[in-house]
Amino acid sequence: MWDSPRLLNMAAGALVGIAALIFAIVGSLLVLRSDLFPVRELDVTTALKKTKRAEIEAALQGRVAGNFFAVSPDEVRAALEKLPWVRRASVRRIWPDTFEVELEEHVAFARWGSDALVNTHGEKFFGRSADALPLFIGPEGTEGEVTRRYASFSPIAAALGSPLERVALTARFAWQLRLANGLNIMLGRDADAAERRLRRFVDAYERTLKPLNRKHQYVDLRYPNGFALRLADLKWI
Repeated sequence: MWDSPRLLNMAAGALVGIAALIFAIVGSLLVLRSDLFPVRELDVTTALKKTKRAEIEAALQGRVAGNFFAVSPDEVRAALEKLPWVRRASVRRIWPDTFEVELEEHVAFARWGSDALVNTHGEKFFGRSADALPLFIGPEGTEGEVTRRYASFSPIAAALGSPLERVALTARFAWQLRLANGLNIMLGRDADAAERRLRRFVDAYERTLKPLNRKHQYVDLRYPNGFALRLADLKWI
């Protein structure tokens, strides 16, 4: 081997390559641990409506301090997306000392149970809102389905003269509605069939019940050819 210039050159080249790799690794570690290139600014480019600057600072406490190259954009993004009103975050480095952040906030569409909200995409999140929102109730994981069905039930029920204030999907997957005037509507299972029953009731209501000008408390539409109705002011003798 030692008598072969070609093999000697190959060995020397390999040693140089290994040395260069070691120097690159050591250099990278030194840069990552260096006090040079500190992160000096976090630039939130989004006009925020619900998320407070103090919440962002608290979420990123200890995550953006230090070296520009050592701070992980993915970790920053993950921390921001844990904030109640943040739906999605985008984070990127801007040389030499800035992290640029874009946030997409949830837009509250309804309340979910007693402790959560649903956004316009039918996704549950744990924000708080003082706005007057409809109430959705359903088994875990049905937020999207309840949101979609509200969008189809609501314009049909509008003909009854009162806004739809609650949509409930029971544990047996039966649909129940409540209007702002207190009328409870039992629709039964199968959302498509429930929608047809609601349309049938609205048609009958316009022709028969609406002219009576009575307050209705409860209507059960789970009958093939009719419905059961309870009046709020009905007195039994």
